[in-house]
Amino acid sequence: MPHELTNDELLALAADVLDIEARAVDSLKSRLNEDFVAACELCINTPGRVVVTGMGKSGHVSNKIAATLASTGTPAFFMHPAEASHGDIGMITSNDLLLAISYSGETDEVLTILPVVKRIGAKLLAITGNPNSTMADVADVHLDISVAEEACPLNLAPTASTTATLAMGDALAVALLKRRGFTAEDFARSHPSGSLGKRLLLRVSDVMRSGDRVPAVSADVSLRDALLEMTDKGLGMTAIVDADSKILGIFTDGDLRRTLDGGADIRATIIRDVMHASCKTTSEDVLAAEALHMLEENKITSLLVADENNTLIGALNIHDLFREGLM
Repeated sequence: MPHELTNDELLALAADVLDIEARAVDSLKSRLNEDFVAACELCINTPGRVVVTGMGKSGHVSNKIAATLASTGTPAFFMHPAEASHGDIGMITSNDLLLAISYSGETDEVLTILPVVKRIGAKLLAITGNPNSTMADVADVHLDISVAEEACPLNLAPTASTTATLAMGDALAVALLKRRGFTAEDFARSHPSGSLGKRLLLRVSDVMRSGDRVPAVSADVSLRDALLEMTDKGLGMTAIVDADSKILGIFTDGDLRRTLDGGADIRATIIRDVMHASCKTTSEDVLAAEALHMLEENKITSLLVADENNTLIGALNIHDLFREGLM
């Protein structure tokens, strides 16, 4: 029968679980020794890939560790140990490293494939909670993730042990990341669809309007003609350029409101007399995220893009950046 718990009892139980799992992770620090260093070197010196395997809950954790390794500079993938016995072990070559995870260190499906892995010539890194287990004994390097108790009140369901395994996997991945000199740009290249990837890979040249889509007028046109150009191109501004397309200034929607408030005649007013000569520009090879920062810092909504000679080559506004998911 279900056991009724008060709200306070539920909260106390949850707090106990977090305390137990926190202690399990904290206890791993005392086991960071030459074995962990050897595990890092084994991964670094593997010319192929890290093949991560585990069964049951360890399999779920293995999948996550493989994904974390792969996204942080260590080529890796998950192999189901049961499927490995039915042909998938062909994924492993002598250049690879098998990272086998089992809390008991005696998981049958994993033990079954170890002799084949050894014959192939691949190295073995084992993560278990039993340093005296079969897996620990045959491994080239073993990492101990044993815990004093599971968070499960029956001390049966893998809880603290899986948390400890995941934490050790993260520690390994981060250590390898630093050892390889993996950068934020490298991370972005493996996450091109994510917001971080866009922030670190997308350039102004990928976002800006160019060619006939860029609003531009000469300095001697009337304010009326400049307004027609602004309306046609729909960027809320226009560049003012000389005969060689060198940027002389900019005129924006905000400038228009201020000019009209001053009683200007749009047909008689010449654009050079009301333009901003000291306008903000950027280059096409600047990160789009940097362009966004420039817009926000200067409280403006549009930027002109210029080359090294201050020649107009493009334009963008804050809506272009919004469409690219940078905001």
